[in-house]
Amino acid sequence: MAEDSIAVVDLDRCQPDRCNYECSNYCPPNRTGKECITLRGEDAEEGDPDQIRISEEICLGETCGICVEKCPFDAIEIINLPQELTEDPTHRYGENAFALYGLPVPEGGKVTGILGPNGIGKSTAVRILAREITPNLGEYGAEPDWDAALDRYRGTALQNYVERLMAGEITVARKPQYVDQIPKRFSGNTRDLLERTDERGVLSDLVARLEIEPVMDQSIDSVSGGELQRVALAATLARDVDFYFLDEITPYLDIGQRVTAARLIQELAEDEDRSMLVVEHDLAVLDLLAGSLHVAYGEPGAFGVVTPPKSVRNGINEYLKGYLTNENMRIRPEAITFEEHAPRRTAKDDVLVEYPDLTKSYGEGEFSLTVEGGAIHHGEVLGVVGPNGIGKSTLAKLFAGALEPDEGELDFHLDISYKPQYIEIDQPMRVDAFLSSITDDFGTSFWNTEVANPLQLTRIMEQNLTDLSGGERQRVAIAACLSKDADLYLLDEPSAHLDVEQRVQATSAIRRYAENHDATAMVIDHDIYMIDLLADRLMVFDGEPARRGHASRPQGMRDGMNDFLADLDITFRRDERTGRPRINKPGSRLDRQQKKQGEYYYAP
Repeated sequence: MAEDSIAVVDLDRCQPDRCNYECSNYCPPNRTGKECITLRGEDAEEGDPDQIRISEEICLGETCGICVEKCPFDAIEIINLPQELTEDPTHRYGENAFALYGLPVPEGGKVTGILGPNGIGKSTAVRILAREITPNLGEYGAEPDWDAALDRYRGTALQNYVERLMAGEITVARKPQYVDQIPKRFSGNTRDLLERTDERGVLSDLVARLEIEPVMDQSIDSVSGGELQRVALAATLARDVDFYFLDEITPYLDIGQRVTAARLIQELAEDEDRSMLVVEHDLAVLDLLAGSLHVAYGEPGAFGVVTPPKSVRNGINEYLKGYLTNENMRIRPEAITFEEHAPRRTAKDDVLVEYPDLTKSYGEGEFSLTVEGGAIHHGEVLGVVGPNGIGKSTLAKLFAGALEPDEGELDFHLDISYKPQYIEIDQPMRVDAFLSSITDDFGTSFWNTEVANPLQLTRIMEQNLTDLSGGERQRVAIAACLSKDADLYLLDEPSAHLDVEQRVQATSAIRRYAENHDATAMVIDHDIYMIDLLADRLMVFDGEPARRGHASRPQGMRDGMNDFLADLDITFRRDERTGRPRINKPGSRLDRQQKKQGEYYYAP
């Protein structure tokens, strides 16, 4: 194979008991007597010995691609690497396995961000810098050695970091990506967990600012996802270390909690000269907290490249544009664009449904919700925003018929397709069987174009539902919701677990489906980018989380966002080059000016 190509075999998809080894039988080198595609055999380090391996020395590369086309399970990728990659990988997981090129550079007193799609190696890079993985420099058959890694990075910005890491002079704390795994590793209550991490004596301040006092004496396996995220953040920031690695800080958090987390991270970096490395998919929050940015690109599950640091604005804008200037690299065929002016107005004013004032209480002294009566227009996308624990999901369940209101009568006579906030999939069936049971359109060109392709479902169709990752489950759940014939599509937090591109693709799929089918959708989400791209009007929730909530009647985007952001004391502007929403730095000239004008969403 050419030096700038790699072969990747997905062992989860390679199913030798269900094929006739078409890849091997049609491989041109194999047909001339060479051993290019062979069986892994008894020396296989992982997987089935009957699964295949590909010799990258013999393979003809992407110009051939016959094995890729012939594999019935889409298990093979032959990929031409960017010509700029002149060195061996920083780390490769094994033969025909994922390869990572480059590492981010932590800087003292600064917050460094990493932006890129899922499966591109961001978490691998963090684990290397946290000394949880020793980089093998592509020599996966040999014992990895930090001395070799030091030689690789001698004379670069990483040399000092690697030297200090090897000498034991750097202490590290890492917040894991999947906080829902914490209860599986720790038993006890929240207070016990946090008190053992309070090395800086700041626990009481962190608990107060992250608003986790109500769960301090609860068992860790009984707290919600949003509470677990804040507990994990507090446990990490309470440590007294040199470098903090924070792997996704926003999942399950509302916009107010995200901004609080960003401010805590910034303060620790700037006030105490600590170094922070943050992997994050929420562009507005990443833009707010980071001082510099590494972009990660490549082919998910195959290879990833971490660029040298860029300015945050340029890094995000280049990522959205799909072209990295310094690297002269096209990473996406089309740019992600935002409308220049908000709000948008729905062209359809006919009413799909009207609903009265509603109340719902969970018992005396428990949470209660009041809803102002209003109307949902035919063909619109109605965004729903508000803090966690304020009743948004309760409203969704009321509309979907899963709950009955205490006061007010909901008599919609509508077919409603509902995607809940928390996705519980325990059916032992394949994705394709599950989706085909929902719609007669499954597999048609129409369904593939409008649902399957934008939600990137092709590669997971033959996987079992119970084996899917959080992001994969989310995409299947969105597809299931849109595949039903309904008058109202109600989606609760469709952005959860999705990376930036997947969020944009999911947003486009929802929006396009609503427009093409003259359908109506109601979307609850914390991602301002998604709401900005998606919604025609807005319903705003306020109140006291976990005690009482209040839902306003639907209103225009500008009025709704102004009400919502004023409660959070946050102002947004649009980037003049891309039109994307950006959070103003607190106390900045533009922040003060917009607050004075009462324009928290965008200055007119």
